[in-house]
Amino acid sequence: MKWFKLITSTLFVCLLLTNANAMQELVRGNGAEPATLDPTLGEGVPSSNIMRDLYETLMSEDSEGNVVPGQAESYKVSANKTVYTFKIRDNANWSNGDSVTAHDFEYAFKRGVDPKVAAKYSWYFKILGIKNGAAILDGKKPVSSLGVKALSNKSLQITLEKPIPYFIIALAHITTAPVPQKLIEKYGKKWTNPKHIISNGAYKLKEWVVNEKIVLLKNNEYYAKDDVKIDKVTFVPIPEQSTELNRYKAGEIDYTNELPKNKFKSLMKTIPHEVKVLGRVGTYYYYLNLRKKPFDDIRVRRALAYGFDRKVLAEKVLATGEKPAYTFVPDIVSGYTAPVPAYQKLTQKQRETKAIALLKDAGITKANPLKFELLYNTSESHKRVALAIASMWKKTFKGAVIVTLKNQEWKTYLEERSAGNYQVARAGWIGDYNEGSTLLDLFTKGHSSNDSFYDNPEYDRLMNEARGTLDNKKRNKLYQKLDLMIAKDLPVIPIYQYAQARLVKSRVGGYPTVNPLGAIYTKHLYIKK
Repeated sequence: MKWFKLITSTLFVCLLLTNANAMQELVRGNGAEPATLDPTLGEGVPSSNIMRDLYETLMSEDSEGNVVPGQAESYKVSANKTVYTFKIRDNANWSNGDSVTAHDFEYAFKRGVDPKVAAKYSWYFKILGIKNGAAILDGKKPVSSLGVKALSNKSLQITLEKPIPYFIIALAHITTAPVPQKLIEKYGKKWTNPKHIISNGAYKLKEWVVNEKIVLLKNNEYYAKDDVKIDKVTFVPIPEQSTELNRYKAGEIDYTNELPKNKFKSLMKTIPHEVKVLGRVGTYYYYLNLRKKPFDDIRVRRALAYGFDRKVLAEKVLATGEKPAYTFVPDIVSGYTAPVPAYQKLTQKQRETKAIALLKDAGITKANPLKFELLYNTSESHKRVALAIASMWKKTFKGAVIVTLKNQEWKTYLEERSAGNYQVARAGWIGDYNEGSTLLDLFTKGHSSNDSFYDNPEYDRLMNEARGTLDNKKRNKLYQKLDLMIAKDLPVIPIYQYAQARLVKSRVGGYPTVNPLGAIYTKHLYIKK
């Protein structure tokens, strides 16, 4: 009997130890297949979700989106606020054990701004205000002149053209992450292949099966590895929300990218503790291609912007925390109060009356209808919104507007939109940092995501003025002027302010209640015992 008790007790202790030491694994739905895992070339949320786990920038973010030290343990600023000197952590390493140096950051920044590389986020180095960044992008100065210099292996100096109030918080964006020069020079774009890639973040790439899964393992060379609880995270690309929901219910996924809008109410009744909703610094909108007729006609753009009911769309069609958007910058942005454009002050009936008159004035009638394709990347949510708006336009314009929906997979959609091979296209912009310029800069000339091809010298002048305005109140007043210019010229149609609704299993701990940018790092999560 004593032996039985001893064996039982020993087995129980072994089981406890096994459970305590068991690998913590997480499976995250990721919407679409990422276009790349190269932080310099990255674009879009699917890539960023994964790259935030793989790479770490000079500054990082805590679980609530506050900016904290990352690869730089500290920094000093000159008296005139134009020269920043960063101290790279002595224990900052790549996943292969090599030391992360200031030279890695210098190379990454100069690669990002190089016109020959043609990075989609090259404009980001311009809004950071780094010395000669704009001139390099315009082809007026060599890449070597960029104001970024490694003073030593662990000291990086960045010189700005003028003081930039949001400079430090903007350094948490993934496009400013270091990249390994030797690997890139040896393998080119194939350096992100699992056989070659190294990373400096909390995780390293283990496996990449296109359109199936991307598997990351905890990076034991990461300086804060003891704070990282999840050992293995798998990102699964599932464009269709209903399919993702089914896999979640089947226990195959712990954390969804989205949830079907038409299931929100029922899920709130059945598993409310697993439904997570976060407000986000982001706007959902439609691009109008100003290079294609008749979208170069402001009457047509205004008619389309006025001709559907945002309130019904946000509260009835979506109903997961979204707010109607009449201007481009959402009201969740820190320190910002959105202006009220003239058309927002009208009733929906008044807007529709104006819309009908505008189209008629532009020569568009039922006998001479406006026919166009509405492009969106494959997603049930995007299709649902497009169908609802197309239906509202049909009702408002009584046959004078005929819309055909066209969907494409993520990578192709990005390429077609950027090339201007569309008439009207859905888009969404999630802020790269919590400040108004992160959205408004999108409409400056030369911005690689200015896919409406909006060109307004006065807008560019005011945007440039705002970047150098250190007084928060004065800067936000300039942002309001810029926001009203977009509401007047309508190169895009703002539709709604984002809210992120997803399902997260109860066993997953650490999911935030507040995170305006929606940047959720796996290193902040854990599996509950």
